[in-house]
Amino acid sequence: MILVFGKTGQVANELQRLGGLTILGREDADLSDPQTCADAICNHVPSAVINAAAYTAVDTAEEDEALATIINGDAPTAMAQSCAVLGIPLVHISTDYVFSGSGKTPWRPDDLTAPKNAYGRSKLAGENGIRASGAVHAILRTSWVVSAHRDNFVKTMMRLSETHESLSVVADQIGGPTPAKDIAMTSLQMAKQLIQDPSKSGSYHFSGAPDVSWADFAMVILTEAERNVSVTPIPTTDYPTLARRPLNSRMDCGATERAFLITRPDWRNGLKEILKELQEKL
Repeated sequence: MILVFGKTGQVANELQRLGGLTILGREDADLSDPQTCADAICNHVPSAVINAAAYTAVDTAEEDEALATIINGDAPTAMAQSCAVLGIPLVHISTDYVFSGSGKTPWRPDDLTAPKNAYGRSKLAGENGIRASGAVHAILRTSWVVSAHRDNFVKTMMRLSETHESLSVVADQIGGPTPAKDIAMTSLQMAKQLIQDPSKSGSYHFSGAPDVSWADFAMVILTEAERNVSVTPIPTTDYPTLARRPLNSRMDCGATERAFLITRPDWRNGLKEILKELQEKL
């Protein structure tokens, strides 16, 4: 039995769809109380754990870093400590925000971390706690998560296209949009492989291909959705946010392919599925 933390997030929704997993929501284990997470693992005694729950409000984290750090740092650490005691693997979903976002070279798993915002610092705290626990683990860093669930860039573009003829979108932030469905399937595959081969324990990257700017991504979304809305590329400086965003979210996913035989998904295929699902919900 594989135990999943998270019920309402984008990846958690997709994990539920895969079936055959034991899903814990906030009512079962509240990440703001890390001990409940540790206890849940010990009570269920699973064969592996996937943590798909997190504090993901990037801008809000700037004003509530303490809570973000408990949820993204202390809770995964507590999970990992229980996994270490039981001798089972933990797959933990992390983020490219643990890096500085500088340069143009894709980030490798062993590159120096230097988060530029509170969210990134909180996620890095979780990574460090997991590594220190001694548990077998896969820290799976991803980027630009999209789906038909919750708030994300695809849904925002679709919503704005209903009332705007033109949209200004940042063009100097580059990364790989990643469908939540692909992250869910990858995290499950990693968990199963780690059960069989704990030597694969480590940090890995997984993002959609090809890398694009937010502006270029927006253009593809609107074209695929047949929305007659133009996109005006703008620099990040013209779209200020409370939390600093990385300009470079490119990720080198070679280690993931070598260890787990999992390749980068083409986000354009995932986008078509997402748009189809959103259309069916209308």
